[in-house]
Amino acid sequence: MVRLTALPVALGLLVLSAIGSVSAGLAPRAAADNTVHVTSAKDLCLILPRSKHTNIGDSEHPGGMRSFCNKPYGNQGQLPSNFWTEAHFSSKNGRSGKRQVQVTGCINPRSSSQLNANDGGGQYDSSGGVGGRGNPEGSVCTGYKHYVEIVEPDARRACIRCCDSMSDCDVSRDTAGCPTVIPGNYGSCR
Repeated sequence: MVRLTALPVALGLLVLSAIGSVSAGLAPRAAADNTVHVTSAKDLCLILPRSKHTNIGDSEHPGGMRSFCNKPYGNQGQLPSNFWTEAHFSSKNGRSGKRQVQVTGCINPRSSSQLNANDGGGQYDSSGGVGGRGNPEGSVCTGYKHYVEIVEPDARRACIRCCDSMSDCDVSRDTAGCPTVIPGNYGSCR
């Protein structure tokens, strides 16, 4: 006599195995408040300290950062309309030959309650930090594999680059400043 109870158990295990193998190939999605994007100088999201009047370096811990956008689309914060005093957008292939997009320019750090105007700044990225998992961990740039961002309130400068090749988003020079890490147009705040 064949036991019918073994059949449902076997089918259940088969379904769980199939679900596991499909989900193993899917990349996890970053939370909206952990996501940056750059589509133009007027449509972008940056990572900034979550708490008000916080130095960039002091925000670099789990839960200490969040994205702020010109046009929030989720639970991101709103960048003040006068945050950028000059912003320059560029879209081209990087040295690797792969896509990259960036915004470089001057900021008004006093417009954002998140920043301290005399802070020397720091770097956020998708591929640095502990174990190369990003800072903030798990952070991504929509449509790209990597990003690097530097905010320098005391120099009134900020920059962000999203790229398909990690070699175009160098996260190893986090104290070198925007013009070195992300060359571009910085106008009057160079």
